[in-house]
Amino acid sequence: MKKIGAIILSAVLTAVLASGCGNNKTENSGNSASGGNTAGDTIKIGADLELTGGQASFGDSASKGAKLAVQQINDAGGILGKKLELVVADNASKSEEATQVAQKLITTDKVVTIIGASTSTNTLGIVPVATEKEIPLVSVGATNPKVTVDERTGKVNDWVFRAAFIDPFQGQVMANFALDSLKAKTAVIYTDTSSDYSKGLQKFFEETFKSKGGEVLSQESYQQKDSDFKAVLTRIKAANPDVIYLPGYYEEVGKILKQAREMGITTPFLGGDGWDSPQLAEIAGADALNDTYMSNHYSPEDTAAEVTSFVDAYKAANGGAVPDGMAALGYDALKLVADAITRAGEADPAKIKDALAATKDLQLATGKITLNETHDPVKAAVVLKFVVGKQTFETKVNP
Repeated sequence: MKKIGAIILSAVLTAVLASGCGNNKTENSGNSASGGNTAGDTIKIGADLELTGGQASFGDSASKGAKLAVQQINDAGGILGKKLELVVADNASKSEEATQVAQKLITTDKVVTIIGASTSTNTLGIVPVATEKEIPLVSVGATNPKVTVDERTGKVNDWVFRAAFIDPFQGQVMANFALDSLKAKTAVIYTDTSSDYSKGLQKFFEETFKSKGGEVLSQESYQQKDSDFKAVLTRIKAANPDVIYLPGYYEEVGKILKQAREMGITTPFLGGDGWDSPQLAEIAGADALNDTYMSNHYSPEDTAAEVTSFVDAYKAANGGAVPDGMAALGYDALKLVADAITRAGEADPAKIKDALAATKDLQLATGKITLNETHDPVKAAVVLKFVVGKQTFETKVNP
């Protein structure tokens, strides 16, 4: 009897251990069955996003947007007779983590495509992995040009695409807005030197502003996780520019705006889509956001049919929350992949890559998208103004 009992116990332990294998820090979303990337009834798409860390608001929004797209597609019958399965993994807002997450999504989870990351620096951590493994990557929010074009060789990264417009366009939009709408003649640029995103926007804003007669009085810098900006702000206040261009992410931007207003700096601040988080107003305070402007990918106040339908669906799925720009980009990135898989005729990474490169006039939440020869979307940008801490639509700029 003891021998029989031992055999039974051994069998039970083996079954328990087997059932526990494969657990990981990922989250699967979608009406899916078990199986590999396409071997069963599902097509697996990875999401390498910032769910914790300094850009967690971005990743959370992008994840919710992508999940909405998966739900809509699966509710409509899926793609090629299969349901989509979204495997969401946290890169902790770190480039090196984004690299490791991408490796796991490809080698362990067997995804056929990856969407992510939300920022340029983190996306650049994924690019080498996607290229080596030959898995298409569609960045949600990266805007730095070198994400899709290798800056050393000038060649297009064949396996890399994006849903967001790029920094040259975004920088030009805000420089022109400063010159034409705000009638600015002088500017100070305050850059996050630890961020590829911020440095890219600084470059393109400065080039456009100077080329059209504007004067950059000084360039100041900070780094992510800095918290005391008073010394630099004192110099900026003494320079007395017409505008201050602050291309950075919401966490530091909020602190800078708060401290600037407390010091009596009333100059208009301008920024990019990195400001786009509900936490910005919480960190800065609503009053500190008065007379500030940002470029973004869309406005939920836009009355275009594709925008209103997306906003309504997102609200219904997320307790009435209004989708920010990163939510719209997460939604669009997933829809870009789904459209490419449909046109490819099968969930083969190489065929998905070719279909993505051929994307033309695809109507999405942030506009009608055509991917150009460098795999960047050609679409409009919007300029938003903050009123009582809330984003309000100011103007729309076509490429």
